[in-house]
Amino acid sequence: MLQKSPVFVAYFNMAKQIKHQQSQCCYQNWMAQQRLDLDELLEALNNYPTDLDYLHLMTKKAIDHFENYRTARAQLAKHDAPSFLSPSWGTTFENSFLWIGGCRPSLIIRLVYVLCGSQLSTHLAEFLEGVRRGNLGEISSSQLKSIDDLHAKTVKEEDKLTSRLASLQENIEDEPLVLLANDCSEPGEWSRGDVVDRAMDSHALDLYKIMLEADKLRMDILKGTIDILTLLQAVELLVASKKLHLSLHEWSKRRDVRMGITRLLNPNKPRPLTVHHHPTHF
Repeated sequence: MLQKSPVFVAYFNMAKQIKHQQSQCCYQNWMAQQRLDLDELLEALNNYPTDLDYLHLMTKKAIDHFENYRTARAQLAKHDAPSFLSPSWGTTFENSFLWIGGCRPSLIIRLVYVLCGSQLSTHLAEFLEGVRRGNLGEISSSQLKSIDDLHAKTVKEEDKLTSRLASLQENIEDEPLVLLANDCSEPGEWSRGDVVDRAMDSHALDLYKIMLEADKLRMDILKGTIDILTLLQAVELLVASKKLHLSLHEWSKRRDVRMGITRLLNPNKPRPLTVHHHPTHF
């Protein structure tokens, strides 16, 4: 077997590390973009609720940014799909709820249901007096029927992908990995490293293909939901989804710090300086 030189191994490992850092930066840039989008969507919602052209522009921008992120993820995940299914740059709480590298597509539809009920309850008195806001609390019966149909279709597609992922996870015990592990004199022995690499790379490629389909389903369901809603309702939904994602991320980061998890995952990260304030300062 051709032995790889130490220089080649070092270069290869450095390239993998750079790819991983790029993936982390991609996610951080996406979170920053979501904050910017949220500010613009809130401005449209609060200051221009009747300007249909402006609402359409803001909705399109948000969708375009989703598409750009999906494309960037696809390029990076091609080299290391497993990192995206359980990302080291995500918080432990967020990662525990991931579905094939992201949120369940049906979550966006469940948000519609929650917002409809919440807004109707909040503005029920006004609604009974004839006041109309055009928000999600006033969703029509035909819209609701379309949402219900889309939800049923989404759940079926989710189940198909979940089943495929389960089959792929079961296949990890099939040849060749199980035979390679059984033949090792010591667990993790690297005498047949090239064969192990090829087997794991093949598995990672299968994960990548499923993740691409999951990302496409997420995008399709978001677009399908927005197509059913009015422009104002669509902006409300986008605002709620971004608030949920950003808030959950921040709450989860605080939880990791409180649980000591952040320090464990980043042992080389310097501890923040503790600033002692005078008792009279708030």
